[in-house]
Amino acid sequence: MNVWRRLLLAVVCGVAVASVYAAQPVLEPMGRDLGFSAELTGWIVATGQLGYLVGLMLLVPLGDVADRRRLIAVHLTLTALGLLLTALASTTWIAIVGLAVAGLFAVVVQTTVAYAASASPPAERGRNIGVVTSGVVVGILGARVVTGALAEMWGWRSVYAVLAMLSLGLTTLVLAVLPPEERPTRASRYRQAVASLGGLFRDRTLLTRGLIAFFLFASFGTLWSGLALPLAGSPWQLSESQIGLFGIAGLAGTLGAARAGRWADAGKAAPATGLALALLVLSWATIAQLPWSLWLLVIGVILLDFAVQVVHVSNQHQLTVVHANRTSSVIGGYMVFYSLGSALGAAATTAVFTAHGWGGASLLGAGSAACALAVWAADQRTGRAGADLRSGTAELRQVQTRRGTMPGQLLK
Repeated sequence: MNVWRRLLLAVVCGVAVASVYAAQPVLEPMGRDLGFSAELTGWIVATGQLGYLVGLMLLVPLGDVADRRRLIAVHLTLTALGLLLTALASTTWIAIVGLAVAGLFAVVVQTTVAYAASASPPAERGRNIGVVTSGVVVGILGARVVTGALAEMWGWRSVYAVLAMLSLGLTTLVLAVLPPEERPTRASRYRQAVASLGGLFRDRTLLTRGLIAFFLFASFGTLWSGLALPLAGSPWQLSESQIGLFGIAGLAGTLGAARAGRWADAGKAAPATGLALALLVLSWATIAQLPWSLWLLVIGVILLDFAVQVVHVSNQHQLTVVHANRTSSVIGGYMVFYSLGSALGAAATTAVFTAHGWGGASLLGAGSAACALAVWAADQRTGRAGADLRSGTAELRQVQTRRGTMPGQLLK
C-alpha cells in the first residue's frame, strides 16, 4: 500500500470519528441550545457512541462479504446526512436522531482499518494499521482544536456542517483512488457473518482484548467528555477555542499509534500493552491536578493519549493476525467493547463531575485504567500457566517415550 492511500485512509478515519466526538469541546453551549440539563449533557456524546455500537453489530460484518471500498463510500455519504441533520436540528430529538445516524455509519472507521489490514503484506500490517489508526487520534483530538475555533466564530452547528462537507468530499476521493475488492455481496453470507459474531465473542483473544478496550476507552472517555466542564468553570473560565487547544497535547498520541505498529510487527505487543496501561494509570495522578495546574494537566493528557494509542493499535494488530480471514468482523466485535466503554465514560463523567467535582471524575478515570491493567495481568498469568502446562505435558511424554512407558501405565 503506497503512502497516498495510507494517508487517504487515515483522513477517512479522522473525519468519521470526529463526527462522533465533535460535541466534546462544545458540550455546554450545545446542551444549553438543545435543552439538555447539566448532568445529562454527556448523553450528547453517548448517543453517537450507542449508534456506533449498533453499526458495529449490523454494518461492519458487511466488510467480510462485500467490496470494502464501496462500503467506505456509502457509509461516508450516510454519515454526512446524519451530520447535516444535527446541524439543522431545531429540537432535542431531531439532534439525537442526527447524532445517532452519524454514529451508526461512522463505523466506516472499522471497515477502513480492515481494508488497510487486508491490503497490507504481513510484514507491514502493524505499521499500516498504526498509520491509519493515527487518523483516529487526529479525528478525536485534532478536531477539538478546529471545533472550538469554529464554534466560537459561527456556533456549534457550523462544526457539523463542515464535517458533513468533508465526508462527501472524501466519498469522491475513495472511489477515485482506492482499488475495488472483488467480493460480491450475498445476503446469506451477510447473515452468516452477523450470526457468527456470537461465536467470536467466545474467542479468548477477542474477549481479553475487548475487555481491555472497554476499560481503556472508559478511561479515555472520562477525560475527553468531561474535560470541557471544569475548564469552562471556575477558576479557569476558558472559552471554547481555548478548551479546544488541549487537543494539541493529545495529538502526541499519534506518535504512540505509529510506534505501537512497529512494536507489534516486532512481536512486542504484549509487553508494550502492559507498560502502556501502567502509564495510563499514572497519567491520572497529573490529570487530577487540573483545579491547580494546567501544565500538569497537559503532561497528563500527553501520557494518557500515548498510552491509549499503544494499547489500541496492539490490540487490533493481534486480532487481525489471529483472525486474518475475518478482519472486518473481528475488528467490529472488538470495537463493540470500545463503544460501550466510551459511552460509559461519556455518560458517567458528567454525572460524577456534577456530584463530586473533578476529583471524583479523576478517580473514575484512574479506576477504569486500573481495571484494564488487571485484565491484561490476569491474561498474562493465565497464558503463562497454560504454556507451562503444555510444556510440562510435552516433557512428561518425552520421558515416557524414552522409558518405554505408556501414559496410562503410570496410573496403575
